[in-house]
Amino acid sequence: MTAVTLSPHQLANLQQQHRDLPAANNPSRLSPQCPHADRAGSSRRPGRANERSGPVETSVGAMENQQHNSSERPGLEDSPEKGAQGRAQLRRVDLNDRSNSNQTSIVHRSNPSSEHQDDETHEQSILEHRSARSKTGLSNEEAEMSVPYALAAPQRSHDFHTISHAETNGHGRPEKPLLRAKSDLGPRGPSPTAVGSNAEEENWELRHGWEDQYNSNEYLSILTSTFYMYYTDKRHETGGVPKEEAYPLQEWRMRDRLKTVSAALAICLNIGVDPPDVVKTNPTAKLECWIDPMTPTTAAPKVMEQIGKKLQEQYETLSIRTRYKQYLDPSVEETKKFCISLRRNAKDERILFHYNGHGVPLPTPSGEMWVFNKNYTQYIPISLYEVQSWLISPCLYVFDCSHAGNIIHNFDRFIEKHELENLEARQRDPNAPIQSYTDNILLAACGRTESLPTNPELPADLFTCCLTTPIEIALRFFVLQNPLPSTITIKDLKKVPGRLQERRTPLGELNWIFTAITDTIAWNLLPRALFKKLFRQDLMVAALFRNFLLSERIMRTHHCHPMSQPQLPETHNHPLWQSWDLAVEMVLAQLPAMLHSQEGGPHYEYQHSTFFSEQLTAFEVYLLQGAVEQKAPDQLPIVLQVLLSQVHRLRALILLSKFLDLGPWAVNLALSIGIFPYVLKLLQSAAQELKPVMVFIWARILAVDPSCQTDLLKDNGYQYFIGILNPTSGIPISNASEHRAMCAFIISMFCKDFHQGQVVCLSPELLEGCLKHLEDTENPLLRHWSCLCISMLWVDYNDAKWAGIKSKAYETLCRMALDPVPEVRAAMLHALTSFLGTPDLTDQIARAEEWIATSVMVMTSDGSSMVRNELLVFFSTFVKRYENKFVVAAYEHLLEDRENLYHPNVDNVSPRKSFAGPPSKHNPQERHHQISTPRISLESLFASIWKHLFILTVDPHPEIAANADIIVDYVHNALLQSSLGPLAQQVIDDIIRLSRRPIPLNLPKQEHTPHFSEPVTSPTPQAGPRPQGYLSLGIKRTTSVAVSLKNIAFGGHSSSDSRPTSPQRNMPAKSLHNPNRLSGPPRAKTPAEWTRPPEDNDHTTAGAGYHQAKVPISRGYKPRDPKAKPVLPLRSRFFEWSTEYFREPQMKPNEPEEPGSADYNQRLWRRVRNEKMLAATQPQKALAGASRWDTAAGFFNNGSQPVKMCFHQFEDHLVATDDRDSVCIWDWKQQARLNRFSNGNPKGSKINEARFINEDDQALLMTGSSDGVIKIFRNYDSQKQVELVSAFRALTDLVPSNKNAGLVFDWQQGQGKVLVAGDVKVIKVWNAATEICTSDIPARSGSCVTSLTFDQVAGNVFVAGFGDGAVRVYDQRLKPMNAMVRVWKEHKQWITNIHMQRGGLRELVSGSRNGEIKLWDIRMSAPLRTIRATRDTLRSLSVHEHAPVFATWVSIRCVAEKDER
Repeated sequence: MTAVTLSPHQLANLQQQHRDLPAANNPSRLSPQCPHADRAGSSRRPGRANERSGPVETSVGAMENQQHNSSERPGLEDSPEKGAQGRAQLRRVDLNDRSNSNQTSIVHRSNPSSEHQDDETHEQSILEHRSARSKTGLSNEEAEMSVPYALAAPQRSHDFHTISHAETNGHGRPEKPLLRAKSDLGPRGPSPTAVGSNAEEENWELRHGWEDQYNSNEYLSILTSTFYMYYTDKRHETGGVPKEEAYPLQEWRMRDRLKTVSAALAICLNIGVDPPDVVKTNPTAKLECWIDPMTPTTAAPKVMEQIGKKLQEQYETLSIRTRYKQYLDPSVEETKKFCISLRRNAKDERILFHYNGHGVPLPTPSGEMWVFNKNYTQYIPISLYEVQSWLISPCLYVFDCSHAGNIIHNFDRFIEKHELENLEARQRDPNAPIQSYTDNILLAACGRTESLPTNPELPADLFTCCLTTPIEIALRFFVLQNPLPSTITIKDLKKVPGRLQERRTPLGELNWIFTAITDTIAWNLLPRALFKKLFRQDLMVAALFRNFLLSERIMRTHHCHPMSQPQLPETHNHPLWQSWDLAVEMVLAQLPAMLHSQEGGPHYEYQHSTFFSEQLTAFEVYLLQGAVEQKAPDQLPIVLQVLLSQVHRLRALILLSKFLDLGPWAVNLALSIGIFPYVLKLLQSAAQELKPVMVFIWARILAVDPSCQTDLLKDNGYQYFIGILNPTSGIPISNASEHRAMCAFIISMFCKDFHQGQVVCLSPELLEGCLKHLEDTENPLLRHWSCLCISMLWVDYNDAKWAGIKSKAYETLCRMALDPVPEVRAAMLHALTSFLGTPDLTDQIARAEEWIATSVMVMTSDGSSMVRNELLVFFSTFVKRYENKFVVAAYEHLLEDRENLYHPNVDNVSPRKSFAGPPSKHNPQERHHQISTPRISLESLFASIWKHLFILTVDPHPEIAANADIIVDYVHNALLQSSLGPLAQQVIDDIIRLSRRPIPLNLPKQEHTPHFSEPVTSPTPQAGPRPQGYLSLGIKRTTSVAVSLKNIAFGGHSSSDSRPTSPQRNMPAKSLHNPNRLSGPPRAKTPAEWTRPPEDNDHTTAGAGYHQAKVPISRGYKPRDPKAKPVLPLRSRFFEWSTEYFREPQMKPNEPEEPGSADYNQRLWRRVRNEKMLAATQPQKALAGASRWDTAAGFFNNGSQPVKMCFHQFEDHLVATDDRDSVCIWDWKQQARLNRFSNGNPKGSKINEARFINEDDQALLMTGSSDGVIKIFRNYDSQKQVELVSAFRALTDLVPSNKNAGLVFDWQQGQGKVLVAGDVKVIKVWNAATEICTSDIPARSGSCVTSLTFDQVAGNVFVAGFGDGAVRVYDQRLKPMNAMVRVWKEHKQWITNIHMQRGGLRELVSGSRNGEIKLWDIRMSAPLRTIRATRDTLRSLSVHEHAPVFATWVSIRCVAEKDER
């Protein structure tokens, strides 16, 4: 149920015109081409007037606007014209002109030209309807889009026919000025044109005394502020079926995480000796690891040690846990030795090999590196092939030398050579050990022909400095590249205060910003898999590659292009480098003041960078744009870094929660970026302000990836949520219940399929907390997930079930069987299903389980298909647990079927005995079955459940019926395979033989009329062999049961192939003598035909049969495989379906309510269209009673006899149903049939009513059939997309009656109620929002209900017409036993229809079979007026919702010529 709120502009208009609006809830469309036809009336196919009962006469009456004393009722009796001959006759009755002389045959009303309509009156009437009730819920700005339509001047309609000359003054103008249109909502002040007019214009009070209500602004505000769309919730859109995983769950965990455990720092400088192929400039770059090796005061060996130590310290800032080893000017033998030793110690972990070749020749074109001999007299080349053989893989290589690109270029060539050798070795010996050489990462300082920079202001090992001291080199680079004059020198850069590890210091903040920026650049430019490998797999690799991005930016400035393998895209020109320059500049701008403060000057407070707050703002802007096309946000890695700061943490978490709310794709992105360790660590925080957002984030994460259960278990993170779920705990947020519901969901996911989680969660605190939350009437989501939390705790965990027994948790759950929210009722059943199955079946457990089954049995009549489906899952588990008892119940049920066939007319068969009947000559062994057998399961719980299961096999919802079939099939299989199998087979054979006997001709006719009775005493199904579909029948079965059982036993077809969706039953003869059934006409000396429906004597046509068109099914329903063996218990999908709630956006409007979306634009268009239509048709109301109705709108060949018709108020749709199960949807303007489908009701029943609901938006079609079933369809006008939204049995106890009304209902849109009655003794009120029957109001009549009508405005009062002619008024606000407030018995015959207008003067009109039409006021004991519409049988009556017009369809007793054309 979707709530929509009207705009303040609409409410203002409503209050200004407070006397005019209440009935504009669903204003009918008065179009020149669409008379608002009878919703419950009958129609006729062209050219087939004699097909049912001869020609018909239809009358249109204009209802008088004044109250008349009942003694002044005129008896207008007019005989039909004899020359009609098969044509429909329409009579226009003007209540102000008693002569009744102007009669014309019409199908359509003509409209006089509106050019002379008073402009002021027209504009005012338009403004009245501008404030009409609307369910589209648009904002003020969108509502104003329709103002030009409303304020437009009256337009001439060239489609309208002008009124006839007889009604004008001869000049084409009306003799009297047209009065302003009367409002749908009641009285108004007198208009200038009405002064001095006739007395009929003096009193415009509403009927029934309701005008006072509409004078109250408060009442009108309540009436028009919030409205609902029904049967549009998620459970209806999805059919309760969870979506298939439309998103691939990305693997975000580092399953193959590696560590760089060892590092070899090979430094080949040979200080004082330049290599022969290197030419250095003068001056040139000298610094190695920020140390000048040419310092004259220090010996070369000492300098080398300092450089090696410094390099190791620089690497330790990247990874302190790595074991480093310095190799200064190594020889070939030393190189081989330490490489082999490193691999042996590292095992399968990664090794870092750093090579500084500034003191040796350049790498050769073939990729050879240079080292020294032992005496340092020669340069010895080392083949790259040999280095790979020593180090194997995985390895991380860093080459800092000129022409380093040669190494990168040749590296893969030697890898391929190693792989080829491995392949050859494996071919020689399949068991030969093979070494892997493929997992390598390489970083090189420059290209193949490039030399390192020699700028003396830069270090000689610029590449190494970029990789190991990025902040220091970045500051130097900024100062050198800064074109503006500055007092800061390079020496000052070393004085920047702080430490890299302290983020609140200037240096630490720069390092923090640098990490965020480089991570973000890599995230935006690298493929996800490559980013994960380089930036999340290994801390050392991630740090080096972040710094490698800086080296690319700095060294490109000096004409070097660093290289890597795997190769990275260009990153030096990313826009975020400008943000980095700004951050550096902000620090350096404050450096002089900070240095002066350190030297004893005034204290200076460091101003922290605004980088992170600005990036969070950019992220917030991204979220406000709605994440178009699911594009990953650039700032996501920065948000991850912000979580490290307490200053910005709360804001970052809130923005992160909004991002995760976008859907599973956003959760996947957040997990892949590495958010999980941070949010896991935050569970250890005791900060109260973080609790709501942490709960939200974890709910989204677990909804997408349940594998986080083990992470919650490690550090007792689950206790964080159990504490919040505790009702006594405080949570600093207004909607605490919703966050507790999320906690219940998190704990449910923690326990799902995770026994360790169940064990640690089992505590009285959790169970009692969930039970306490079931009492929270304000938040259904909390009740929903509290039930599921208990359910997940109980699944296959006996200790938890015993705890539930001790606390009587199952009793608390059973009390929720009538919870107003269907999802909560389904969750309760899910929990009770999990409770079943304790291995130790003690008496205590058995009593508890049987008590549960008894308590939930009432839910078989639940209106929600989701609840009934979950109930079947419970029953299947219960049947599986007590299989033997259900086998006995099934066998005794077969015996009962056989008894009914042996003794079809016996009333008083002993309920405790089983009679086999007289022996048959065809079966001599029948004498064996003459012995009366005591009943074991009669009146037991198991027999009752078994009968309810049979009822559910004929459920109108196909999925429910299919699942019930599986349970019954399973039990019958078990019966045939048990020790009772031979006896059961004999009974089945008897049933087959007996059912083939001819039906006695002397049985009353009523025996073959389909009806329902109480579930426990439901009548037997129709006799006759049916080879398939036995599970589609009712409680008592005959041949179809037996034949289908034989099919099961011998591998025949399943019963699901040819199932009717509703039961068809033949009443046994004993039901004809049932003293509890409805008696005959209550008033003595009344002809029987007076209290029968008008069509009772119609000749049945041999037209279309049943199921001639497609039967729509529910979304997500998959038919049962006929060959599949039934397996119990059934599997519930409710938990998976419920979990989807936390994968869907909750912080933004739904798609239809999101401005700019396609659905929103369509709704906006429909609203403007509707308001334009209201404005165009409003003036016609005053003309309806005096205009000619003689223009045909079209003729349609329906293909079968139309019985019920219904017009859509705004669309050009006409629904026509026949006397069976076909529904045709017509576009009456285009005269084209849009769709035809079958309602699916069984043979012998018909569609009794059809209504549109949610007409102001996307309408649904509601149908009611005589078997007591109501169905709702969506996309009813599309052959391919028509679907069943919901179906339920509104009447479960149809009473046998020879006056068959079947089912009648009326829909009240304002309150979302369905009023249902018929051949029952009560009037049921079904709530569409809760999908349960809210009240059973006694009809207080011995006759059936033939017609119902709601007060469509307030919805509290309704009126019912009965088969004996009585009319009763009920008020729902009173107790059901006292709800009837008035009864009229002025009619003497069957009430054909009764209707209360939703607009106009709210006239209440009733019509009976004998042609009497009466107008009523519920305050009076007598009718206001009586009109004799015809002396013939009145077949149908339709009252216009707003105009003072009604139409009738009557039978004419004459032989009409049949047009064979």
